[in-house]
Amino acid sequence: MISSNAHNLFLEALAELGDARLWWQFATIGASLLSAWLIAYALGKHFPRKASPGEKSIALRRVLFPLFALILLLIGKSVVAGWLPVALINLVIPLALSLLLIRGTSEILRFAFAPSGLILLVEKTVTWIVLIGLALYLSGVHHEVLKALDELGINIGKQRISLLLVLEGVASMIVTVVIALWISRLIESRVMHADTFDLNLRIVLSKVTRALLILVGVLIALPLAGIDITFLSIFGGALGVGLGFGLQKIASNYISGFIILLDRSVRIGDIIAVDNKFGEITQINNRYTVLKGLDGTEALIPNETLITSIVVNHSFTTRQVRVNLPLQISYDSPLEQAMGLMCAAAAANPRVLQDPSPEVFLREFADNGLMLELVIWIADPEEGQLSLRSALNLEIWRRFQVAGIEIPYPRRDIRVLGSAGPAVNGTSA
Repeated sequence: MISSNAHNLFLEALAELGDARLWWQFATIGASLLSAWLIAYALGKHFPRKASPGEKSIALRRVLFPLFALILLLIGKSVVAGWLPVALINLVIPLALSLLLIRGTSEILRFAFAPSGLILLVEKTVTWIVLIGLALYLSGVHHEVLKALDELGINIGKQRISLLLVLEGVASMIVTVVIALWISRLIESRVMHADTFDLNLRIVLSKVTRALLILVGVLIALPLAGIDITFLSIFGGALGVGLGFGLQKIASNYISGFIILLDRSVRIGDIIAVDNKFGEITQINNRYTVLKGLDGTEALIPNETLITSIVVNHSFTTRQVRVNLPLQISYDSPLEQAMGLMCAAAAANPRVLQDPSPEVFLREFADNGLMLELVIWIADPEEGQLSLRSALNLEIWRRFQVAGIEIPYPRRDIRVLGSAGPAVNGTSA
């Protein structure tokens, strides 16, 4: 039977317990594991234990030991197989392979996807699958299990679909897609740190790379699952019908996202106003753009809106923004001194630019006083204007108090001319 070879691993190992040559296998295994640990320790110094804030990094340190242990065990087996029995080594090799699969899968999932409860559940599921597969392999019943899964199936036309075929297809699809996402994340981490390229171009390259790798992964997984690639033509027709009936907005937003990134009309970090929303662009995703307002709220703007609507970009060519502060003084106050105090108060604020320098203009002669306007420029519009206006008004008020400059307020003087007239028919006029 096919399973007899698997059972012989245990039988041969048990039969060799009294053989003096068994110690050579222990020595080979010990030397392989010790050498793997030393190599992993030496190479692990070049890999960070944790990623820096805001950056994801795959922890290769946890994968190095089982990887080199497996390699060295295979080399040791090939060296001593000519003059020593290797049943014990054959038992240790699947253990090293299982540890490599568990740790490697865990790190790839953590690197390719954002941390979540689902990822932890997938990691535990993969761990149990590997351990159960290892137990079946070492016990020698894995062939019977595979045969039973293959017998559970149905015939659809000329194609027979078994449970084993479905499981192999799902496994191959998941493995290829996860590997594609892992490779795309590696490329993305490299591209996003290439400061020689524009940020929008880096985002486009990372997104296009991810889409192409996922497509390649699917094209590889379908033949492995026994599915004809011509099936994609049917899927493409269904997708075209879907786009025609209800997916226009999704497709439009997706394409608009690439247009925005390529024409660089808006970029991450820009301060824009669109659709009654004002804030800083923090993300440009496939379907929407995240606009963080000054109050901390985040608006998800569809990418199509940024293409079809008027967008006021406060930082398209420069981040300098003009701020106007109107102020009124009484007609009795010294005009030129008041204008000088306003300029000095603005120049003392660290957020106000000195080039262009602050200026004060006499805008009009109002009913209650002289209307002045302070014009300043700032380079950090994302910080808002309310706190700046408050600080400038408070400083101008203090300087005006010291100089005796009056800020008028509306008032009405009532003057009574003459006295009451004589009584008419017993009543006063």
